[in-house]
Amino acid sequence: MSLDSFKSRKTLKVGSKTYTYFSLKAAEKNGLKGISTLPASMKVLLENLLRNEDNRTVTKADIQGFVAWLSNKGKEDKEVGFRPARVLMQDFTGVPAVVDLAAMRDGMKQLKGDAQKINPLVPVDLVIDHSVVVDSFGSSKSLAANVQREYEQNMERYKFLKWG
Repeated sequence: MSLDSFKSRKTLKVGSKTYTYFSLKAAEKNGLKGISTLPASMKVLLENLLRNEDNRTVTKADIQGFVAWLSNKGKEDKEVGFRPARVLMQDFTGVPAVVDLAAMRDGMKQLKGDAQKINPLVPVDLVIDHSVVVDSFGSSKSLAANVQREYEQNMERYKFLKWG
């Protein structure tokens, strides 16, 4: 949970559900002057910093340094971390990530450590999207035949991803 140094944590009730968000208007009112003039992409980064302020990975000084970008006319060279709520990967980047995780888990086992500790910090959705080859067409059995052929051609990949 965020330390909320700028008192920007708010709640929104929709039906029976309550959502927490970090209001940039409230943050501006509580010390982050001029942030309403930030470009939209910078507002997204700022909200992310406010949401993740923990005095370890994101500090109040980090947030203030980020806002200094305004007064320095974009010349502030302070790096900021971005912690997305989730990551969406396509197979061409996700498959190598699964391989890396598997290798790190194997390494951890060899070191007699707990391989279950090797996990992404945020949820990751992996989308496997590739072209489907049409080997059969013009019959009511074409869909089934093409799906069968798809599994024959990619079964090893699917087994690996399920294992990973």
